[in-house]
Amino acid sequence: QVQLVESGGGLVQAGGSLRLSCAASGRTFTSYRMGWFRQAPGKEREFVAGYGRSAGSTYFSDSVKGRFTISRDNTKNTVDLQMNSLKPEDTAVYYCAAALNGPRWSPNGMDYWGKGTLVTVSS
Repeated sequence: QVQLVESGGGLVQAGGSLRLSCAASGRTFTSYRMGWFRQAPGKEREFVAGYGRSAGSTYFSDSVKGRFTISRDNTKNTVDLQMNSLKPEDTAVYYCAAALNGPRWSPNGMDYWGKGTLVTVSS
């Protein structure tokens, strides 16, 4: 198993930036593909960004391409999400997730979840 703890959420004005961090603990961290998901009030949880098990394999949803960046530091067991040019529609609880199975970047494709960190973007 792996435990995930997110940090870095908060309140930011539209156009601003935030950096979220996910700290992982457990065995064989490098065996997992890591991703960030988000869930806005009244909406389904959705994929935001992912970092695959292959070095340099990153994926982004269309809504955040060009604005968000995901990075992974295997020496520290951390995965970060740099969010730039934030929009009010980015407001959500952001979750770090890990998976061993399959290639699906969907909530049902992930095995472990953090508790989430709230990001609020004001207009």
